Amino acid sequence: MVSIRVKDLRLIYRVRQKLSLAPRKHRMAKAGGNIHGTGRNRYVTALDGISFELKAGDRLGLVGPNGAGKTTLLKVLYGIYPPTSGSVEIEGRVDALFNIRLGFRPEATGRRNIELRGLINGWTSDEIQERMDDIIAFSELGDFIDLPFKSYSQGMAARLAFSIATSFKPEILLMDEWIGAGDEAFQEKARGRMMEMTENAGISVLASHNNTLIEKYANKILHLDDY
Repeated sequence: MVSIRVKDLRLIYRVRQKLSLAPRKHRMAKAGGNIHGTGRNRYVTALDGISFELKAGDRLGLVGPNGAGKTTLLKVLYGIYPPTSGSVEIEGRVDALFNIRLGFRPEATGRRNIELRGLINGWTSDEIQERMDDIIAFSELGDFIDLPFKSYSQGMAARLAFSIATSFKPEILLMDEWIGAGDEAFQEKARGRMMEMTENAGISVLASHNNTLIEKYANKILHLDDY
C-alpha cells in the first residue's frame, strides 16, 4: 500500500557566497523565499510548516507563485533534499518527471542514450533492454535512433526524452509541470501517455501554474505561499 505522510516539514539552506544586498526599501520583488541573517551567516527558508497525508488514489496539486517552494517540495519527496526538521514518511517506490533530458550525450546515438538515461534512472540492464523496443516505437524516430543525438532536431530530442521518461509504471509519481513533446500529433499521444501514467500511479503529485489542469487533475490541493 502506498502512502505519503509529511509533518511540520521545514527546509533551510545556507547561502554560501557573501552577498551585497541593496537597502530593504530599494529591493526588487523577490522569488525563491526570504534571505535571512547577516554577513556570511545568511540562509533561506525554502519550506516551513508543511504537513499533509496522501493515500492510494490521491492526486495532489501543488500551487503557488514562483519561489513558493513547489519544486523544492517535490525534491524533498524524491529524496534529493533532506528536511531540516519535521518528518517525511513514504511507502512505495517514488519516480519523478523533472530534468528529463539529464544525462543525454550529444555524440552518442539515440539508442545509447536510452541506455545511459536508464542507468541514471536506476534501471538494470535487463530492464533497459525490456523497455528499449517500446521506447523506440513510441518516439517514432525510426532509423534515426541509431544516429548521434546531436543530429536530432529539438522536436526529435524532446520525443526521445519524453518516451524514455514515461516508459515506467510508477507507484508514486512526482511531476514538475505537465510535460509534452513534439508536433501536434505527438503531443496528443503524449497527453494520453501522461493521463495513463497518473491514473495507474498509486499516488501522484503535480506542481503547476495551470489552474485548469490542477482542477481537472487533483482531488487535493496544497497552496504554498512565498513568505
